[in-house]
Amino acid sequence: MRILVTGATGYVGGRLVPRLLAAGHQVRVLARDPARLAGRPWEARVALVRGDVLDPATLGPALQGVEAAYYLIHSMDERPGFHERDLAAARAFGGAARSAGVGRLIYLGGLGDDGASDLSHHLRSRHQTGKALAEAGVPVTEFRAAVVVGSGSLSFEIVRHLVERLPVMVAPRWVYRRIQPIAIDDVLAYLVAALTARESAGRVVEIGGADVLTYRDMMLGYARRRGLRRLLVPVPFLSPRLSSHWVHWMTPVPWGIARPLIEGLRSEVVVRDDLARRLFPAIAPLRYAEALERALELDPETRWTDALASSQGSAPAVLLTSEEGFIRERRQLRVPAPAEVVFRVFTGLGGRRGWLFADWAWELRGLADRLVGGVGLRRGRRDPNALRQGDAVDFWRVERVDPPALLRLRAEMKVPGRAWLQFEARPVAEGTWLVQTAFFEPRGLAGLAYWYLLYPVHALIFSGLARRIAARARDLAAEGPAVPALGA
Repeated sequence: MRILVTGATGYVGGRLVPRLLAAGHQVRVLARDPARLAGRPWEARVALVRGDVLDPATLGPALQGVEAAYYLIHSMDERPGFHERDLAAARAFGGAARSAGVGRLIYLGGLGDDGASDLSHHLRSRHQTGKALAEAGVPVTEFRAAVVVGSGSLSFEIVRHLVERLPVMVAPRWVYRRIQPIAIDDVLAYLVAALTARESAGRVVEIGGADVLTYRDMMLGYARRRGLRRLLVPVPFLSPRLSSHWVHWMTPVPWGIARPLIEGLRSEVVVRDDLARRLFPAIAPLRYAEALERALELDPETRWTDALASSQGSAPAVLLTSEEGFIRERRQLRVPAPAEVVFRVFTGLGGRRGWLFADWAWELRGLADRLVGGVGLRRGRRDPNALRQGDAVDFWRVERVDPPALLRLRAEMKVPGRAWLQFEARPVAEGTWLVQTAFFEPRGLAGLAYWYLLYPVHALIFSGLARRIAARARDLAAEGPAVPALGA
């Protein structure tokens, strides 16, 4: 079949695409910025189309000739107007699908009883988005799932970080609510199977794993698997709002992302009918222990940070072709090493390896960002050595990576303006020019004050960073071409 996938830069969509290709389908991918998908193993096998679900004019060409489309887009924060934007996007997509003659839409929403008085605003919005998608008349298969268990998933990474870091954990009321976690492999199996299960059209299908648990059970199960002794202390007064701040400090998840997730646990999120079993009898959902085992063994194909909007909103890629309006600071060092080696060093920055110079200062900046609700340093990076466009690297986002010449990082910490840090490896006779450039687009007087007040610190750190990159590249080049990786 000819399939369109939206949300391919996200956790589920990024894993769905290769499975659709493996099943023999022709896949088209809609993205606001297709460059963010560069470096995916499947990039050359799909048709990339630029488009935005909030811009109906871009949807018609993307949907033309498509037999089925996956709608895997939703807001994960509660900034003003998120619900209205989600509904407008779903209606625009449904209308464009009808005009293009698309036969099926497949949507992934969240579990929860529509009739429950304590259903969170976020989950209710997810359900209403499914209804808005169907308003144009194209048959929709709406899957509803709770916690997705998989390496790199938002819910699982919260569990992982809380259990790994805290021998004694406060246990607010939401950790005792019943939930039905589901393995990411099972979610993908349902999404792919829906294409051929025509009877699922126009239905809401609740999906879950084989076990009904609580968040407490999930955390203690993780602890047992890892051989950790953990104690949970009940605390009745910790509200979802306070809990989201607690999660913000204990995990890489910012409080604005954690809050709708935790508020969704105010009510039970369990499968209430067996429609999934009747429609998809060949799928036998895994037990939590099996899903946990897979999540701990496998490297993540995708991570929740892949689709994380920045603290300043979802900024599009910016080509810095003009210096007007930008403050620029550039440093150049000649390095006696091939460009490939220099490139390998600066693309290995961040995560557990750190930033080569004044790590304490980077950690302090990350802490300050967390204090004001930003992402901080805890997101780390997907892979210790490889980068692709769209990857998160601590409080940066990879905006562009061109091996073996250029890496551009866009800042996602909270700053009064927009900031980038760019590295270039320019081959010259007997070595490489390392060019390191900091760009800052200040927002008003606050932005200018931020730049000039912190310039002495930034100058010290960026100067030291450039020297350390050059020294590391020189050492690697001296060790010879057989050195396969950067090391710890």
